[in-house]
Amino acid sequence: MRGRAAGRTAFSMAVAAVLTCVSACTTAGTAEPTGASARALKAVERATGRAGSARVESTTVMGGELSLTAAGALGWEDGLTGTLTITYTGGTTAETMRRLGTTSMEARYLPDAYYARMGDAFADRVGGRHWIKYVYADLEDLGGEAGAGFADGMRDTTPERAVKLLLGSEDVRRVGEETTRGRRTTHWTGTVGGAEERTVDIWVDGQDLLVKKTERGRTASGELSQTAYYSDYGVEVAAERPPAADTADFKELLREPGDGS
Repeated sequence: MRGRAAGRTAFSMAVAAVLTCVSACTTAGTAEPTGASARALKAVERATGRAGSARVESTTVMGGELSLTAAGALGWEDGLTGTLTITYTGGTTAETMRRLGTTSMEARYLPDAYYARMGDAFADRVGGRHWIKYVYADLEDLGGEAGAGFADGMRDTTPERAVKLLLGSEDVRRVGEETTRGRRTTHWTGTVGGAEERTVDIWVDGQDLLVKKTERGRTASGELSQTAYYSDYGVEVAAERPPAADTADFKELLREPGDGS
């Protein structure tokens, strides 16, 4: 009973850390731009979609709650797949992860579920299992905006997401030509979202592929700043499902201690 309760406490801390990471990167657009801007951004959306995969490097800061880096490769041709290494570098979320025994987490994306590898201290509290499995359909069944937003956010981390955001901006505009990581790019900017408005900028190369994306704004937790770089479009991406014996389903960990289920 005490072990089960400790497992629930550890899980609650872990899921809060993951939810914070997702919510820092999720927002929605409002309207469709028209004319030349729409045509240019639609071309970027198509090119990025056809590429199917890319390497990703990103940094995110959200007030005093969260600071992290992420690096790896993601594919989106047949559902989201890939692996990222997420390192919590500051804020209260990093302290939470430190209490769970690690500040670095491997994240594996598969079309039906997301897997997060926690540290040994977490595993000790949940029967020796290191991985937490989040099935997207189960997250949606949680009800309310939190569950749906978590599921959507998990599946919405690919570079064309930024283009979709700008396609939902009423004030998107072309800033000009710039050099980004040694490549000639076109810079676009616009504001997106409702109550928590954000500024989204993208830098696109001559092949209509994103090289860089930034988001800036305010959230309930403070100032948000995120920068992502994309490279090696078309790179081979693989993500193996972790061993079942080393995996705990988030629904199992959410059950009340002693509920008999």
